[in-house]
Amino acid sequence: MKTIRLTIPELPYAAEEALNRLRVNVKFSGKEIRTIMIISSVPNEGKSHVAVYLWKMLAEAGFKTVLVDCDLRKSVMKKEMRFECDEEYQGLDYYLSGLAEYDDVVHHTNIENGGIVPTTNLLQNPSSLLEDARLGELFQVLEDNYDYVIVDSPPLVSVSDGILIAQHCDGAILIVRSGETPRSLIRQSINQLKQTNCHLLGTVLNGVATGNRAYGRYYGYYSKYYSEYYGKQEKD
Repeated sequence: MKTIRLTIPELPYAAEEALNRLRVNVKFSGKEIRTIMIISSVPNEGKSHVAVYLWKMLAEAGFKTVLVDCDLRKSVMKKEMRFECDEEYQGLDYYLSGLAEYDDVVHHTNIENGGIVPTTNLLQNPSSLLEDARLGELFQVLEDNYDYVIVDSPPLVSVSDGILIAQHCDGAILIVRSGETPRSLIRQSINQLKQTNCHLLGTVLNGVATGNRAYGRYYGYYSKYYSEYYGKQEKD
């Protein structure tokens, strides 16, 4: 395994607190919720941003956590975290293509307890690779080695990739951009998730404008977390 050095900017206080509440809610989702996909309905809703900081906070809290970049078409991880590595490294695209194995694509980072499976080459049509049994096998081995697997997934409505990935995840967190994401698309995303065994754990409302004088005007996060799965269990 190689080491990838990451530079992750600090968040405004209120945004950090909101995401920290999300981390706590993830912790209380149950021991069987280990592989969690961060998903949105359409592009540019901030899902990758939330995935990065949730992964970082879980790792810094002492949980061995790995971030898997499954957005093989339009990954923004390198830009989001400013990757630096002294050697060439391989990622998920190599693994799914059969050109690399587990130890070749799972890398250490400078975040303690934090591992990463990056995407190194963008693909025009990765659906056939995501349908391969190797993806499920990778997630299983990651679960054997980490406490949490955080998956940055492509948007649900745009392409079929997200549904293919959801089949291997225990739960999903849906990112919604405040005032922009139509309710019809949100309902469509929820219905798509219901077709898989991936439970909708909750939503994060992104891009919430606030005028709090203490922090200035910024775009932060409000997390509304619930679990249809556990709610159903309580009734049984």
